[in-house]
Amino acid sequence: MADYRDYNKANWDERVPVHVASPDYHVEQFLADPSYLSGVVRFDLPRLGDVSGLRGVHLQCHIGTDTVSLARLGARMSALDFSAPAIEHARSLAGRLGLSLDAHVADVYDAVRVLGAASYDFVYTGIGALCWLPDIERWASVVAGLLKPGGRLFLREGHPMLASLEPGTDYAEVRYPYFEVPEPVVWEGGGTYVETDLELRTTTTHEWNHGLGQVISAVQQAGLTFDSLSEHDSAPLERAPRADDRGCDR
Repeated sequence: MADYRDYNKANWDERVPVHVASPDYHVEQFLADPSYLSGVVRFDLPRLGDVSGLRGVHLQCHIGTDTVSLARLGARMSALDFSAPAIEHARSLAGRLGLSLDAHVADVYDAVRVLGAASYDFVYTGIGALCWLPDIERWASVVAGLLKPGGRLFLREGHPMLASLEPGTDYAEVRYPYFEVPEPVVWEGGGTYVETDLELRTTTTHEWNHGLGQVISAVQQAGLTFDSLSEHDSAPLERAPRADDRGCDR
């Protein structure tokens, strides 16, 4: 029986060229404008603060648009993703932009072994990353292992309540687990979350939700000090995605 990573990796490998070509990732704008930053990082700036001169790592970086945005802000960035095509593109994009990027293909749970313990001033992870992981406590221990003393985690994630909803004609129904459970929610769908006419061939994904309290508790149990929480009333994805195109974005 295939591991959940086999299903998810095949799906994300196939998404890479689709996302690179989509206008939603703004690759051409990165190349044309030396000051351009991803919409995700622009939104995060008021809370992220000054990262210039800091050593950071972006976990589950996908094609690297947020990672190179942080590098453009002066951070010395590493990047990690389980998709080799995604890392290949992240390296290529950084090179074309004249930026240094230390990029690695690895599962996020192996990040300390691959990147080195206590090596980073900050860990960055963005929207739609945690749903691909079955164990939030194990993830938090990885984050803690990567950080230098005094280092910090910056996490911006889709609200777990959103992931528990099934859209209806007039309302959304709570249909899926809000809290982390052992068994994944298995999705079948050929779409993705960007503007494209292409249909994916690898359509099975395995996902897990993690309740807000579970995420906070996991970070605290890993030895980090939880210091702030903001809940937003918007998300950069459909609030109620179609049943045949479910799946959190990254």
